Amino acid sequence: MVFVVLLGAVLGVASALGPPPGDIYTGDSVAEAVVYSPDGERIASCDSTDFVGNVKIWGVATGKLLLTLKPNSVNPPKLAYSPGGKLLASGSNDDDDYTVKIWDAATGELLNNLTGHKFGVSSVAYSPDGKQLASGDRGGRMPGGIPTVRIWDVATGKLLHTLEGHTDELLSVAYSPDSKHLASGSADKTVKIWDAASGKLLNTLTGHKQSIFSVAYSPDGKQLASGSDDGTVKIWGVAMGKLLHTLEGNTGGALSVAYSPDGKHLASGGRDSTIKIWDATGKLLHTITVHTHTSGQRVWVFSVAYSPDGKYLASSDDSGTVRFHDVATGLAALSNEIVV
Repeated sequence: MVFVVLLGAVLGVASALGPPPGDIYTGDSVAEAVVYSPDGERIASCDSTDFVGNVKIWGVATGKLLLTLKPNSVNPPKLAYSPGGKLLASGSNDDDDYTVKIWDAATGELLNNLTGHKFGVSSVAYSPDGKQLASGDRGGRMPGGIPTVRIWDVATGKLLHTLEGHTDELLSVAYSPDSKHLASGSADKTVKIWDAASGKLLNTLTGHKQSIFSVAYSPDGKQLASGSDDGTVKIWGVAMGKLLHTLEGNTGGALSVAYSPDGKHLASGGRDSTIKIWDATGKLLHTITVHTHTSGQRVWVFSVAYSPDGKYLASSDDSGTVRFHDVATGLAALSNEIVV
């Protein structure tokens, strides 16, 4: 795992926290996901080294590795913090382990193991009110496999609903800010909107030409963004399901999307080694080109996440690197390297 501060020119707001450290933690793994804790003091990343999936929790202010969790998976697990930051969920994306694990985010203790999926878990998300956890699986990759989204009660670990409707593997799930709706993006090229309380299918959004890797609601809940392997990001009006904008920029495919906390900007990361920053109307504001810090080769940006205060944008990529992009300074630099 590599942990980098990369200062890139992006519009943003001031931070109450200090800047991330200028250290690089290096390894030979692939960093597939990165998520901030709700207080912005920690960041969790997942990687796979020597065919062992790891979850690592870092202190943002110091860059210190605080915890390493071993979910007993081969592939990098998918991650989500609970709204209060006390819990961390990891979904096992393996072909022989179909569980969702719930960890104490402070101690790394395994608290629960949710079973029921029949295929690897490809996405997890907590509802903003903290009452539900959604997980999507890779059913549909094999003949006869049925992809499902499962909704769990956080307090009890009980399975509340099993949602069926997609025809290919699930790649992303996201709750609306009011916790009433759940969006799911799939390799079947559709986004489905579900009623989170009843599990009823409310709408199916069509228009993408390839797999949908990432979905995200705007903070006000009025828009939904979807990133696809067709190289576009689409912005939908939630109320009517109307397509508002199609953003073309991640030419190799848009693997991840994330709104800034104030909702003014949308970040997308892709296979073309770039992170695009858009405004709410779909105007391209900035392009950050990401390379490996050693060879300068291009990378796939698997995940992007804004810090809770909106000042930093974290990204993870297939060079095994987690980078911080400063949204205010417009500088670009790398600092010293630490091998761990």
